[in-house]
Amino acid sequence: MAKDYTSLARDIVENVGGKENIATLTHCVTRLRFTLKDPAKLNKSVLEQLKGVIQVLDVGGQIQVVIGTKVVQVYDAVLEVTGLVGGGEVAAQETGKSNFVGKFISLISGLFTPLMAGFTGAGMLKVVLILLTNFNLLDTASGTYQILYAGADAIFYFLPLALGFSAAKKFGCNPYVALAVTGALIYPDMVAVYNAGTELKFLGIPVVLMSYASSVIPAIAAIWFTSLVEKGLRKVIPDVVQNIFLGMLEIMICVPAAYLVIGPITSYAGTLMASGYTFIMNINPVIAGALVAFFWPCFVIFGLHWGFIPIVLNNIATTGFDTLFVITGPNNMAQAGAALGVFLKTKDSELKGEAGSCALTAILAGVTEPAIYGINLKYKKPFYIAMVFTGIAGGIVAAAGTRVPALVGTSLLTLPAYAGVGFVGFLIACAIAYFGTAICTYLFGFNDSMIIRK
Repeated sequence: MAKDYTSLARDIVENVGGKENIATLTHCVTRLRFTLKDPAKLNKSVLEQLKGVIQVLDVGGQIQVVIGTKVVQVYDAVLEVTGLVGGGEVAAQETGKSNFVGKFISLISGLFTPLMAGFTGAGMLKVVLILLTNFNLLDTASGTYQILYAGADAIFYFLPLALGFSAAKKFGCNPYVALAVTGALIYPDMVAVYNAGTELKFLGIPVVLMSYASSVIPAIAAIWFTSLVEKGLRKVIPDVVQNIFLGMLEIMICVPAAYLVIGPITSYAGTLMASGYTFIMNINPVIAGALVAFFWPCFVIFGLHWGFIPIVLNNIATTGFDTLFVITGPNNMAQAGAALGVFLKTKDSELKGEAGSCALTAILAGVTEPAIYGINLKYKKPFYIAMVFTGIAGGIVAAAGTRVPALVGTSLLTLPAYAGVGFVGFLIACAIAYFGTAICTYLFGFNDSMIIRK
């Protein structure tokens, strides 16, 4: 298979304009994400015909090549073929035309994609611990629980550190200085001062102390400011002494700024964001949930779902749980059901194999892009049916008040993560999304006369 990945990697590189045309390269769960120096050199039509490429999207100037579950192998092969080191882990100037939404999604995906493996692993471990303690299989006072819980909670508690490092690479400043800045926000002595309610001043200026553990927006804003400071200091500090004074001055400027201005303002913004989301959901949770869920597949198509991750993490940090990704979770089941409907209906052996693989990937792993681009969107009706049943399921989940304490994707294997408030409602919603979409797709959403070949 390695040879196949290498061949595909060469073809991809050739049709994005060669390695010299690649400004940055990253990947998420299913997509290669290119920023090209000259977008005019992209040969999109040829790329989309390559075996192994599901779809090619231009989202705000970022070229997204949808690969599916083998994206890591293809990404590694592209790095090997091009000789690039670290892919898109260094900041580069945006090139080509890019609107605000495109830039925002590119920013969010660049910040959070490297952290998703940690979020998913820690989130699932946290859920396992909740289940074990609920069934009295593990005592919360035991050393076993405390050690495992430390592993499950650490990435969320120290999220400012992880985001600071990720943001530094995205904004183009020293990531280790970024660790010093965001680390200061959760420094144990400062946390103790906050918990004690002690008054604190900096050069006579009162400091509004906040809790920055698990925070999202303050860390990102602080490192964006740090990147501006670093770029400004580099212009005025002689090169010969930058190693001595640059980092020191950055920390001296940015840590107080984070405590005095950036932190309090962005913390309040995060609280308002969480309160605003809760207010909207409380007006009419069924309608709000149904609308968000109905349009969610469209967000996934264009990669816009990344823009909601800060809201989800902010919800967890502020309220201790999330409902947004819970409401949209049945979409994974609906997309799997649509692919299953095609699998059951078609008599074409090639399409049957492809649809079956996509259906399994979606329901077992929660990875829906292969099903969306490879089957459902290609034949349109299965995708539309999935949208309808995702909307219905979203309304049911919202009515049930289902919530989850961590960032967890939805699949057959992760259903236990939703045990708790509204669990039965969530199971019913997922079943309706899966079986309803599969049945309707089978009955009137697909027939073999619709088959499209590359």
